[in-house]
Amino acid sequence: MSDPHDPYVRVRGAREHNLKGVDVDIPRDVLAVFTGVSGSGKSSLAFGTIYAEAQRRYFESVAPYARRLIHQVGAPKVGEITGLPPAVSLQQRRSAPTSRSSVGTVTNLSNSLRMLFSRAGTYPPGAARLDSDAFSPNTAVGACPECHGLGRVHRTTEQSLVPDPSLSIREGAIAAWPGAWQGKNLRDILDTLGHDVDRPWRELPAQEREWILFTDEQPVVTVHPVRDADRIQRPYQGTYMSARRYVMKTFADSKSQTLRAKAERFLVSAPCPACGGHRLRPESLAVTFGGRTIAELAAVPLVELASMLDARSETARVLTADLRSRIEPVVELGLGYLSLDRATPTLSSGELQRLRLATQLRSGLFGVVYVLDEPSAGLHPADTEALLTVLERLKAAGNSVFVVEHQLDVMRGADWLVDVGPLAGEHGGRVLHSGPVADLAGVEESATARFLFDRSPAPVRQVRSPRGQLKVGPVTRHNLRGVTAEFPLGVFTAVTGVSGSGKSTLVGEITEESAGVGRLISVDQKPIGRTPRSNLATYTGLFDVVRKVFAATEGARERGYGVGRFSFNVAGGRCETCQGEGFVSVELLFLPSTYAPCPDCGGARYNPATLEVTYRGRNIAQVLDLTVEAAADFFADTPSVSRSLTTLLDVGLGYLRLGQPATELSGGEAQRIKLASELQRVHRAHTLYLLDEPTTGLHPADVEVLMRRLHDLVDAGHTVIVVEHDMAVVAGADWVIDLGPGGGDAGGRIVAAGPPGAVAGAERSVTAPYLATVTGR
Repeated sequence: MSDPHDPYVRVRGAREHNLKGVDVDIPRDVLAVFTGVSGSGKSSLAFGTIYAEAQRRYFESVAPYARRLIHQVGAPKVGEITGLPPAVSLQQRRSAPTSRSSVGTVTNLSNSLRMLFSRAGTYPPGAARLDSDAFSPNTAVGACPECHGLGRVHRTTEQSLVPDPSLSIREGAIAAWPGAWQGKNLRDILDTLGHDVDRPWRELPAQEREWILFTDEQPVVTVHPVRDADRIQRPYQGTYMSARRYVMKTFADSKSQTLRAKAERFLVSAPCPACGGHRLRPESLAVTFGGRTIAELAAVPLVELASMLDARSETARVLTADLRSRIEPVVELGLGYLSLDRATPTLSSGELQRLRLATQLRSGLFGVVYVLDEPSAGLHPADTEALLTVLERLKAAGNSVFVVEHQLDVMRGADWLVDVGPLAGEHGGRVLHSGPVADLAGVEESATARFLFDRSPAPVRQVRSPRGQLKVGPVTRHNLRGVTAEFPLGVFTAVTGVSGSGKSTLVGEITEESAGVGRLISVDQKPIGRTPRSNLATYTGLFDVVRKVFAATEGARERGYGVGRFSFNVAGGRCETCQGEGFVSVELLFLPSTYAPCPDCGGARYNPATLEVTYRGRNIAQVLDLTVEAAADFFADTPSVSRSLTTLLDVGLGYLRLGQPATELSGGEAQRIKLASELQRVHRAHTLYLLDEPTTGLHPADVEVLMRRLHDLVDAGHTVIVVEHDMAVVAGADWVIDLGPGGGDAGGRIVAAGPPGAVAGAERSVTAPYLATVTGR
């Protein structure tokens, strides 16, 4: 029996993913960091084992009927875990939030603000008090009826429907009309109605143009088509439909993705004329607090909002105090530049996780284990200090904080360090060290130790000379006010600054049309696919080659199987029960549907006949289950496959499986897959590579490998621009552009620009002191 007063979480025989029967003891009530190279097994230990077991135990206490309805992660492969308290997980969600989700809804601050307006707002004379729901754009009682609470409406305009007014209707002036016979039919109906279809569009009377494009009338006329010499066409009854009606109907009703995409090109998104983009009903917007509407307060940065909440009554005092206490941890985590109405999809995964962390700070939970997934992702070193303070506060409240992390400063601030390795995938999965941080110094196998304890300045690199300049701006967008920047071409440029200073906004202005760019490859952290059908192999084009290899085998030729037989996206070779997805959706009454492995193929995606064909003893499903590293050995003598796999290894992704669904990949992994796809293509002409925080989720050892690849691109004559917080990367750049000095309205200016050594000495730069510690200035 385990001692109930034992102060340790003791894990025995953990075998989840690549863990090799791990035994480890971690004290409770400490800040413990799990680290190791990407793919070493640290997340499998922290999330896949410790958190999964805590969740499983919680579900054991839930009634069996309710348990059936909850999506469970399944029991982890572990001998036993003792001393484990209840756990709360804060992961970097891979799912895409909706446009209705905002900073206010994630943090629950919107609820508090709505309550303030409902109970303590100033109402127009004679107006009835409104319930708090009436101040939410996501409810029927609060949403503007015109735009349904979205704040924007999709409209058609004459400019969008007729891009070239010099053309006549016969020449195709109305670009939004369908092609082929349907478009010709509409033209003939207009001709029959007496409209001049051969006159340039701009010469037609305004009233006539308005009717042709926007009428809701649908007149039916008898059309006498012009006879073609080779066939006789009989008169027919034709119904007219205006260009706007056709576009809106196609966009709303068409099942064809292609037709919907075409229709969308003719729609213009504009603020809703009824609510002015504020998303609420007029009666909700008539209520004010301190002279401002709820929409105006929701648009103010949180750091300013706190100072605007003046209480006039006792009710208002209680509610404003609650709001301020909720805003405080968000500001403390360096997110004071965000406003409540900022849409969640526009936030980085790091920002989103820190918002959820701020919410937890207010929850007042005691005696739980918080398991966090790289909370420092996307954080400037100055903001990392605030993060450590917040983690310490969670610990001081009587909780254990287990963090999966690569950031060296977070490791140094920990009480306990668990280093997993020594390498990724098959070559990892062992705990190299579990103990105080300082004791890691003596562990020779550890890739982490070298970076954690070596404080010697970075080697001085010869700064490259630029081949020209790329001028961007003046840019006035978000918090940038008329900013002009010059990016040197043919060198490696790092754009730095605290979170929210305007870095991504500035580099987002670089387009292929900009003088001197040539070919532009922008590699962001957006998912490589929205469904499990998209995976590593399909995205990189690797799967096309693998399918050809299988189709060329003797077994496939004997059965008459072509390349299509080995695709899980088309009928023939796939398992028809799950349509090649490997799992089936289980519909649950009143609850979101959940997924279970396909009962017929067991998750293999293919039917038994397809799986009979093997290449070197493995069938297609087994090949998809190989890691990139294992596949590189398996296909070593197949050059077309080998080249793709080598580039994936070069960007530190050797631990991923070929068939890993896109939905399971982190933002950093998705970005490196995109980068690998580009690296395997040979670009001879000048190419500008634009990367937004490429080192997110990477261990310092993996960062070195990635940087070598990026510097190789520059040496080959290309230009690389990265938005980056890792000072080791910034110190190795040729040119640095530092934005700031703060985030939001306190930023948006170029504080310093020059080689790393010069920026490290800049006086007004928040980045400078952190860069100086790396450059040794």
